[in-house]
Amino acid sequence: MREARVRRDEGAFVLEGPRVVASALDHGATLETVYLAPAAERAFGPLLERVRAAGVRVVDLKEGVLERVGSTVTPQPIVAVAPVRTGRLDSLPPTGFVLVLAAVQDPGNAGTLLRSAEGSGAAGVVFCGNSVDAHNPKVVRSSAGAIFGTSLVEGDDPVKVLEELGASGRRRLGTTATGGVAPEALDLTVPLAFVLGNEAHGLAPDLVERLDATVTIPLARPLVESLNVAMAGTVLCFEAARQHRGRGSSA
Repeated sequence: MREARVRRDEGAFVLEGPRVVASALDHGATLETVYLAPAAERAFGPLLERVRAAGVRVVDLKEGVLERVGSTVTPQPIVAVAPVRTGRLDSLPPTGFVLVLAAVQDPGNAGTLLRSAEGSGAAGVVFCGNSVDAHNPKVVRSSAGAIFGTSLVEGDDPVKVLEELGASGRRRLGTTATGGVAPEALDLTVPLAFVLGNEAHGLAPDLVERLDATVTIPLARPLVESLNVAMAGTVLCFEAARQHRGRGSSA
C-alpha cells in the first residue's frame, strides 16, 4: 500500500473500500483477494455475494488488522488486491484524445483526472515523469473506480512519451495559464493529447518545445490566476467530448 516499487515488483495493488471494490466488479476487473474486517460481512452482505459469485478468494481478518495496515485514519472494512493494469503507448486507440500527466504529483488530482477521462470518453491516460504512481491507494480511492474504466499507460521519460505520441499522429496540446489558444477555438476532434504539467511549476521547457500548440482556458475574473490542474484537465476533456458529439450529430 505504501511502496510503489513493491507494487511494481508484485504486479498488484490495493483497493480500499466497498465503493471501489464494487466499481471494480462493475467494470469486470479481476480481483485476486478480498480482505474483510469483522463487521464487513454484516454491513456489506450484497457486495460480498457478488465477490463470491465472481470466484474471488475472501479472507476474514481479526479485529484491528486493517487499522494497522490501512492508508486512512479510519480504515475501510473491505480491501482487495488486484493485478496492476497498464498498457503500452502503442496499445492506445489511434483516435480520440488522451491525457498525459507529466509530473502531476497530487493523488487527488490524478484520481479526479481519471474520473474525468472515463466520464468524457477519453482514449486513455498516460502517467509519466515524476507523476504520482497511478496505483497509489489514494489515487485509486479518489478515482472512484475510474481506474478500471480507462486505458492506462505508465511511461517514463515524458519527452519520449510526447515524441512517440507525435509520431503516432496525435497533436500535442499543452496547458498553460496564459498565452495559449482557447479550447473552443481549436479542433479537438482530431487525434490529440492534452499534456498537463506539475501543479506548482507547470510544464517543463523541454516539453513545451515538443508541443504542437498550447491551450489556455479563458477566465472571467482576472484575479483568478489559473485553474487547478485537475479542473483544467476536466474542462478540456469535456470540451473535446462536446466537439465530438457535435461532429457526430452533424454527420
